[in-house]
This record gives sequence, structure tokens and C-alpha cells, in this order.
Amino acid sequence: MTTTIQPPESASATAAAPPQGPYRKPAQGKIKCVVWDLDNTLWDGVLLEDGDVRLRAGVVEHIRRLDALGVLHSVASKNDHDTAVAKLREFGIEDLFLYPRIGWNAKSESVRQISAKLNLGLDAFAFVDDQDFELAEMEFSLPEVTRVNAEDIDTELHRIEFRPRFVSDESAQRRAMYHSQLARDEVEGEFVGTNEEFLASLGMTFTIAPAAREDLQRAEELTIRTNQLNSTGRTYSYDDLDALRESPDHLLLVATLTDRFGSYGKIGLALVETGEPDWQLHMMLMSCRVMSRGVGSVLLSHIMERAVEAGAGLRADFVETGRNRMMQITYAFSGFREVAREGERLVLAADLTQIQPLPGYVDVEVTR
Repeated sequence: MTTTIQPPESASATAAAPPQGPYRKPAQGKIKCVVWDLDNTLWDGVLLEDGDVRLRAGVVEHIRRLDALGVLHSVASKNDHDTAVAKLREFGIEDLFLYPRIGWNAKSESVRQISAKLNLGLDAFAFVDDQDFELAEMEFSLPEVTRVNAEDIDTELHRIEFRPRFVSDESAQRRAMYHSQLARDEVEGEFVGTNEEFLASLGMTFTIAPAAREDLQRAEELTIRTNQLNSTGRTYSYDDLDALRESPDHLLLVATLTDRFGSYGKIGLALVETGEPDWQLHMMLMSCRVMSRGVGSVLLSHIMERAVEAGAGLRADFVETGRNRMMQITYAFSGFREVAREGERLVLAADLTQIQPLPGYVDVEVTR
């Protein structure tokens, strides 16, 4: 039976209680990828009319500055693919762009494909072009995408949307992590065998540890960036997370993942209030970039085992955001059922008698 959620008697009932109410992703740092046109945008001139094009002054400096902040870059250009790639290579900047789309499709379709490859929402993209027609086509087809006229980059690319609040160690490595993913994708495309055999070939290690202060910048970033595998869609500030990390009544856990190609970085975060008779899982999220690695339930299974050790039950908050269906499926697969609902906010209860076994293709290391 499902019951209605009753509000707490006092908003200050728990000293370090997690934020409540509706949550909106902040504008600061919302842009995660800038997609560039080439002709008269990245370089001066039209490549197929004049092969002696030259990089526009200041453009590469903007790209490298944003890259160091963790903002990714790609290309959507109507051009001859091989000729354009050769020119990017000649300029020594090919490596700066992930999943470039160079051909004769609509640029909105190119951005859509890049979004799917990077597993980022369209509202996390900005598109830079010199032609009003292309900017208008993008607005019509993908209104979520931020549009920037190439003439305005010196001002527009310094806006708050392009400036993450924190720059963590992982920010500067983000592009390298995606390049590692390209290598994984290439190996996977050539792999002969089952998906589980491929995952076993990666040599993955999943690490779970209490959050340290140096983890908090990335932890805040995860709450802002993660959509599809976020149980509530809530965002938490650095100060919120620091208070919860030090609270004796809460567990704040961080998960990392590595394989033979390198590190995925910190890819998971969980917040548990360790009350009686039930623990309350206020937040559970995983980075979208590990969705295909079969590790989505590892952190959840660990928390379920910890609750059993403590002799407690386990309940989880879940808010239907429209994007987090995959997390809802993960909870259901792990034996959680709905016991209370108020609109889009649910409370789920865990069946702790049947905890999913850890997958055999990943080594799990736990620090307490």
C-alpha cells in the first residue's frame, strides 16, 4: 500500500538535514560543451574555396581556457570531412575536439549526435557560428542549445554559464577521460564475445570511500551535472556537503572507477541519514558516463549491506524529474518498492533480504 508523505514537524528537526523543496540547476557553469563551426568562425575564410585559411585571433585561446575549466569542445561544420580534419591536424588542434561532426547534415542534427555521444543534455551545449541562418536553424530545431554569434565570443564565452563554480582536479582531465572512452568504444566495437565478457576484459575497479574535503568540489559538480542517474535531481553546495560530511548522523560516500584505459574519476555519490529504525537514503547518483559499464547498482548494494550490518531498515527518497528513469529502474532492480508518494516525490523501501550480488567483472574496494 502507498501512503501520502507527511511533512516533518520542524524544518530544523535535523541539524544537518539535506535541502528540501524544488531544485533548479544553477545557471553558473551550465555549459558543458561548446560546439564550433569552422569557416569564418574557428578560422578566417572558407576552406573549400581557399585552402590557405588561418585561425581567427583569440579563438584557440578561448578553447584552451575553457578546456582547462573542464568545458568540452566539438565541431559541427558543413564541410568536406577529410579536408577539414586535415586542416585541424595541420593547426595542431584536432585533439581539442570530441566527436566532431563534419559533413552536409543540418548542424542541429550534428549537435544532437554529439549530445548523444557525450551523454550530455542539450541544455548543456553552446553553439558558435558566424551565420544568422545557422543560428536561427539551431534555435528552431534545438531551442535548449545556447547560441553564440562568432563575432561575440570575447564577451559571450566569459558569461557565468561558461564558468563552473569550482575547477577540480578532474575538470582539467575531462577531455582526456572522454578520449579514453573513445579508445574503449573502439575496442568494444571490435570485441567478439558477450557484453559481460567485454566488461570483464576492462579490468574495472570500483572504489567506495567516505567523502574527504578534497572530494567536495567534484561532489558538488556531480549533483549539478548528473541527470539520468540522480535519484532526486537535488543540487548540494560545497558548504552543504561539508556539513553533511562532518555530521555524525550522516554518511557521505564517494565512488570512483578505473579500468585498463585509465580513470573515469569520481563517478558516484550517496548521502545516507543513519537514523532508527530506518536509514534514509536522501541522495544517490552516478555519472552518466558509466551507464554502460554495468556498475550502477554497486554503490546501492554497498549501502544496503551497511544497513543490514547496522540492524536498520533502508528507505530512499526519489523524485521523478523526467530524466532519471534509469535510476528508478536501478532501485526497482535492487528490490526497492514504493511505500509513499506526494506528487512526483516518492519514498521507496528496500527489501534487505535479497541484496543483488556484486557483478563478477568488477573488483570492489571499500574504505570505511
